[in-house]
Amino acid sequence: MMNRNIEILAPAGDFERLRAALDYGAHAVYLAGNEFGMRAGAANFSNEELPMAVELAHSKGVKVYVTCNTIPRCDELERLRDFLQFAAECKIDALIIGDLGVFEMARRYAPDIPIHMSTQTGIANYETANVLHKMGASRVVLARELSCREIEQIRKNTSEELEIEVFVHGSMCVSFSGRRLISNYLTNRDANRGECAQPCRWGYHLMEETRPGEYFPIFEDEKGTHILNSRDICLINRIPELVNCGVTSFKIEGRAKSSYYTAVVTNAYRCAVEVYLKNPSDDFKVPGWIADEVCKVSHREYSEGFFTGGHPGQAIWSGGYIREYEVAAIVEGYENGNLVISQRNKFWKGQMLEAIAPGKEPVSITVDAMFDSNGQPIESAPNPMMTVLIPSDKELCKGAILRRAK
Repeated sequence: MMNRNIEILAPAGDFERLRAALDYGAHAVYLAGNEFGMRAGAANFSNEELPMAVELAHSKGVKVYVTCNTIPRCDELERLRDFLQFAAECKIDALIIGDLGVFEMARRYAPDIPIHMSTQTGIANYETANVLHKMGASRVVLARELSCREIEQIRKNTSEELEIEVFVHGSMCVSFSGRRLISNYLTNRDANRGECAQPCRWGYHLMEETRPGEYFPIFEDEKGTHILNSRDICLINRIPELVNCGVTSFKIEGRAKSSYYTAVVTNAYRCAVEVYLKNPSDDFKVPGWIADEVCKVSHREYSEGFFTGGHPGQAIWSGGYIREYEVAAIVEGYENGNLVISQRNKFWKGQMLEAIAPGKEPVSITVDAMFDSNGQPIESAPNPMMTVLIPSDKELCKGAILRRAK
C-alpha cells in the first residue's frame, strides 16, 4: 500500500532558515546545538535559542530533530551527557545519532526521545537496519549510495514501525556516507566533527617530481580539474519511485545554505509530493514550474546520485555553485494597493521580479513604479533592508520572496 504520510524534512541552520522552513511547507526540521552537529560552520542554536526554536516549530505543528551525529572524543563525553539531557528537556522530537556510544548515552540520559540513526552510520542493508531497530532506533537515515531497488529491499525486509529517511536533494560527499578524512590530512579540520574544509571542491593538478612548479592538468583544461567534486543530488523527478519504494521522510541537505535555498527547495518538494499524491500514476511528471524551481537556487551540477543505479559523476569543471537568481526583497505586507517590501539586493524600476509564496506557482511582477517609505518616487532600491512600496494588483503574503535573474 502506498505511503501517503510523506514527511518533508528541511534544514535549519539558524532562526532565519528555520522560519523559512516553517513558512514554506516543512513537516519537520533538523538542526543542531553549538556542539555535536555535522555543520559546525552553520550558526546553529545556542542553549538559549534551542528551546525557543522548538517552541516556535511546535506552535506550527512541525517536528524538530536535533543532530548529534559527530564522532565525539573522550574529553567531550561529559559535555555530551549534559547536552543530551538538555535537549530532552527542550522537548525535541528526535535525536539524529551516528555513533553507537552516543546511541547508548542517549538511551541513558534522554530515554524518552526517539533515536534516528544518521547517514554517517552507513546503513546499506536491511540486516543493519533491523539490528538498529532492535536496539531502539525508530528511524534509519539510509546511506546515500543506495539505489531505488536497494531501498525497496530494505523496506520489504524491515518492520513497518521502522521509518526510512532518504536524502533527496543537496550536496553529496565524495566519501561513503560522509565519512571523510581528506580535510583532516590537508587542513587539520576534522570533517567527522563538523569542521570539513571541503577540499573535495578544490581544483587539482598533477606535478612530476623532477619538474617542480610545472603543473599538468588531469584533463585537457587550463583550469585543472575538480576530480573529487561530486555533483549535487536532485530527485525532484523521482517522486513516484521514492513514494513507492517506501521512503518515510524526504530529507533536504543544506543547514549551511541560505534561507532562500531552504524556502524554495522545501516548497518545491512539498508541492511535488502533494501534486503526486492527489493523482498518483506510473506516468506522473512533476509540473514544469516545480522542476524549474530547484534550478533557481544556488547549486552545483545536478545528478540523481546512485538512486537510479548509476553514479552521480563529478562536477569536474568547477568547485563553485551555479547562481542564476538572487533575492531582491522580502514582502512585509500589502497596503492600499502597494506591496510593502524590505530590500535584500539592489533592483531598479522597470525590472521584472518573480514572487514566490508558499504552496504556489511563482508569479511575475514588473516594477512599473516604486516609492520609498515616505511615499517619494525612486528609481532604484540601493540600500540594504530599506522599505520600498511597489504598486501591484497582486496581493502577496508576508514572507513572500521577490527574486530577480542575475
